[in-house]
Amino acid sequence: MTIKSSILSLLMRQSPAFISGEEMAQQLNVSRTAIWKAINELKKDGHVINSDRKGYQYQPSDILSVEGIRLRLAKETPELAIKLLSSSASTMKDAKLAALNGEAENTLVIADMQEAPKGRFGRPFFASEGGGIYMSILLRPNQSFEEMAQYTIIMAVAIAEATEAMTGISLEIKWVNDIYKDGKKICGILSEAMSDVESGQITNIVIGMGINFSIRQEEFPADIQEKATSLFSDRQPTLTRNELIAAIWNRFYEILSQNNTDFLDYYRKKSFVLGKEVTFTQAGTQFQGTAETITEQGELIVRLKTGAQKILSSGEISLSSIK
Repeated sequence: MTIKSSILSLLMRQSPAFISGEEMAQQLNVSRTAIWKAINELKKDGHVINSDRKGYQYQPSDILSVEGIRLRLAKETPELAIKLLSSSASTMKDAKLAALNGEAENTLVIADMQEAPKGRFGRPFFASEGGGIYMSILLRPNQSFEEMAQYTIIMAVAIAEATEAMTGISLEIKWVNDIYKDGKKICGILSEAMSDVESGQITNIVIGMGINFSIRQEEFPADIQEKATSLFSDRQPTLTRNELIAAIWNRFYEILSQNNTDFLDYYRKKSFVLGKEVTFTQAGTQFQGTAETITEQGELIVRLKTGAQKILSSGEISLSSIK
């Protein structure tokens, strides 16, 4: 950890109280001059730090920082290797490259801006610098492909539960990987796997997500203003992105550690697809039916008008209409 990073951590832990330069110098075993230089660098980065005869005081802001995230991670949450980027073409690509390079499990790539974000089926989505949360994580589960769909569902549950708990904003889930607020999309999730050819087991999973955090409604492109929104589209955020990021991963790993399927009850309860008539295309043929339930493997069960049953997996269909 650099001196600048260590000082930022100290200031954040102490906030809203002041901490003197002398005390920081003693704790970090560096000179007062080094403290002063690091404080100035932090201010140049955009951090608001007050100073007077009592020392330095950190003012909370929405600047993404590794220190701000780590400060709020639960003790039970595994150690995350956090990579924070000012900009990335795609955090999914960054995380997949980390996997190929043999980097540690639980490597988390976060970008303040994504230049070429893509969701399911390669569809692009709107990203806003400083207004979204764009991140991907590398996992090494050593599991079968049949179990992979659960990771997308667990991620959706973690995002929705953490967000509702932190903000009080009510959210809904569209099977399998989208989260909605007031009928408009605020988040998309994408999971991709790498496997061992001989064993057939998944060796790496990368889960990526884009969350519209604080984008004003009028900032969305005209063609998606009726379809997309953000958590704080019409008011100031009540928390920082650092706080929400930490809460999401705390909940995600908590669910993983429970070794049960209780999260599916929440997912089904929050699904606005179940009980609705859906139209979907499978193998080039369009079908209509009623969405009945979601299996423990994350599959959607649809009862066709003919009475026949269709079992849909996340990778093979895209729901085109829900009534």
